[in-house]
Amino acid sequence: MRCSVCQRRSPHISRAIGVCGSCLTKPSRALLRRLARIHANCRTDFSLPAGPPHRSRGVTCPLCANECSIGENERGFCGLRTVRSGRLVHLAGTPDRGLLQWYRDPIPTNCVANWVCEGSQQPGYHNLAVFYASCTADCLFCQNWYFREIPPEDEGTTSAIELAEAANPATFCVCFFGGDPTSQMPHALAASRHLSRRGVRICWETNGMMHPKFLDAAFRISLQTGGCMKFDLKAFDEKLHLALTGVSNRRTLQNFASAARRFRQRSDPPVLVASTPLIPGYVEAEQVRKIAGFIACFDQSIPYALLAFGPHFQMSDLPPTSPQLAREAEQAAHDAGLINVHVGNRHLLEVE
Repeated sequence: MRCSVCQRRSPHISRAIGVCGSCLTKPSRALLRRLARIHANCRTDFSLPAGPPHRSRGVTCPLCANECSIGENERGFCGLRTVRSGRLVHLAGTPDRGLLQWYRDPIPTNCVANWVCEGSQQPGYHNLAVFYASCTADCLFCQNWYFREIPPEDEGTTSAIELAEAANPATFCVCFFGGDPTSQMPHALAASRHLSRRGVRICWETNGMMHPKFLDAAFRISLQTGGCMKFDLKAFDEKLHLALTGVSNRRTLQNFASAARRFRQRSDPPVLVASTPLIPGYVEAEQVRKIAGFIACFDQSIPYALLAFGPHFQMSDLPPTSPQLAREAEQAAHDAGLINVHVGNRHLLEVE
């Protein structure tokens, strides 16, 4: 594939974007408009808004960094909020109505933090895996994209109490992921409070775009219960992040910084873990070096997982992460100062 900007040919340029990773870090206004159209077309296929609405007389939803200002009968970016008669309506994501699927994942699991978390040492128990069917980002490489096919009007919703009642004596921990829990934090926090009373460790796997007050609440309950917050830091350069996910990473980095400053409140087992998917041609050693340097400026011992990428969704034409890329990224993270770096999803690594 040839980059439409610099004309360089590479197998690491996705047809969905048509531009190499280097050019995406310094895009022109024309390229930014083109990328916006790419995301809009992708979302239209699932009846989702092309982008976060910002109507001059809309009703603002404060739940995440997108801060959608929604017009009458319009939907917010995550698809779960609308406005009726001038009032914000939550179609899902409230304590009474969670749009999700859950299952019991026997321990040890493929948890992002499995090399450092307490749960990985509890064979015979299980993790209550809670998959939220909504998201505040639009990752073109999403490996769980099928949640977009679940409408918020779905009658199979689950209340926070019903979800908590799914826990049994063999439930060691719960992980809220998806999609992402950010768009349904009122539900997830309500469920986590019920689950914590049952002695369940509370964990999160998130893009970190939630309102800071939700971050604080989620961090506190993980700290108290022995769980952890797993931040997915998909890219460091904001323009590359915009190209790949359709949204800014400013709130994500701000929220991670807030959590990282409290890392020493419990570092064993760690209350905070970071991860980055290694996307050939886009998120490679240089991005990892920048992310790792950002993490290390708070604490060099914060665990950092580098996740092998499996081609999927709009970027299914890319090759999987190579062992060489994994080694280079791991070395870059160490060079930036981190001491606890792990390569995950090794089964997805391309054979050399």
